[in-house]
Amino acid sequence: MPPSRVILPTGPLRGTMSVPGSKSLTNRALVCAALAKGESHIRNASDSTDTAMMINGLNQFGVLARPGAGQLTVEGTGGKLYAPRYPIPVGNAGTTLRFLLSVAARAEGTTIFEASARMGQRPIADLFKAFTDLGIPFEHPDGQSRYVVHGGAFRGGAVSVSGEKSSQFISSLLLAAPGTAEGINVSLTGPLASAPYLAMTLEVMKEFGVGVIEGPGRVYRVPPSLSYHPAQYEVEPDASSATYAFGAAAVTGGRVVVPGMQRKSLQSEACLLDVLGEMGCVVEWMTDGVAVSCPGGLRGVTVDMNRAPDAVPTLVAVALFAIGPTRITNVAHLRYKESDRLDTLADELRRLGADIAVLDEGLVVAPVPLRGAELDAHDDHRLAMSFALIGLRVPGVTVLGPDCVNKSFPLFWEELDRLARGR
Repeated sequence: MPPSRVILPTGPLRGTMSVPGSKSLTNRALVCAALAKGESHIRNASDSTDTAMMINGLNQFGVLARPGAGQLTVEGTGGKLYAPRYPIPVGNAGTTLRFLLSVAARAEGTTIFEASARMGQRPIADLFKAFTDLGIPFEHPDGQSRYVVHGGAFRGGAVSVSGEKSSQFISSLLLAAPGTAEGINVSLTGPLASAPYLAMTLEVMKEFGVGVIEGPGRVYRVPPSLSYHPAQYEVEPDASSATYAFGAAAVTGGRVVVPGMQRKSLQSEACLLDVLGEMGCVVEWMTDGVAVSCPGGLRGVTVDMNRAPDAVPTLVAVALFAIGPTRITNVAHLRYKESDRLDTLADELRRLGADIAVLDEGLVVAPVPLRGAELDAHDDHRLAMSFALIGLRVPGVTVLGPDCVNKSFPLFWEELDRLARGR
């Protein structure tokens, strides 16, 4: 049997939940700092396993990245990288693998990545099509979890990339382009999943001295004359992790504060605050943070969550306790995450007696009385933390595989326990 964690109902939660630095911002900043020439400092960096894998990968390329004194110190190489002798493990860290694949294309020699079986099922073909068009040799049989890149061939150039399944493919190419002989022109084709994450990439690159030129026709250009410079970069608190604090307040009818959250966040998952406001929660912005409370009942909403897919499991957990159905649309790309988050969420929550309909591009949650059950997280950190929210209200909920939260929020269970004790 996998490890499990029993969740106990708490009544209204009142207190503070501290969340780690943003994993998404940290990993982008690490790539920029690695390709800069000189020493950068990344403060309030994520302590997640995904970030640890990114640091390990960069170290294997010859970049010295080390934690200490509340920050990461990165000795950038100015783009001079060498393929590691041994394979780089990336587990099921999609951002880490996709970003490092383009970094590997700049490293002299052959780089091998070894991922989890689930990672081998997640989309990568659109990035490798771009590699083919740019003349970057690689090997990756469909469905396998081993990726081989023959580096030293990333000179840049013009390429078209589909962003329908993930914006990370475009981000990967842009992040690795500064300092290449030709720079890069990336033309985006088709709809773009999670568009705010591409905007996040551009903002982080700007902090390290590279302003991506956005042209008509959704073209993104990095001129060959631009290279990264070292920077002092402050990472925002992780908005995706903060959604569980917001959800805990909504589900239990309490009031929870998240220190450090910014009203003008680069992270699109912060938009869950607006959705919770529509559902009946009260959002209070303070000098250094935000508080969410739910003094009355919740009501269902219809909402397009394409820009904030990582907040969907939290929203589903909250929607189970609303009056009236909640319809979540335009999130087909959730099928390509650590699990198929549409079918897996529905299948697991039906164990509780939940009424959830799976659409081609979303979910409809119709509140009904719930019962306790064992819920399998399927090694998906976002499912595990969302299931915990339900257990704060429904007796008898057990989360199977709770340790997967280390992927993004290693101290989640400790923070939830502390919040439940009112400390």
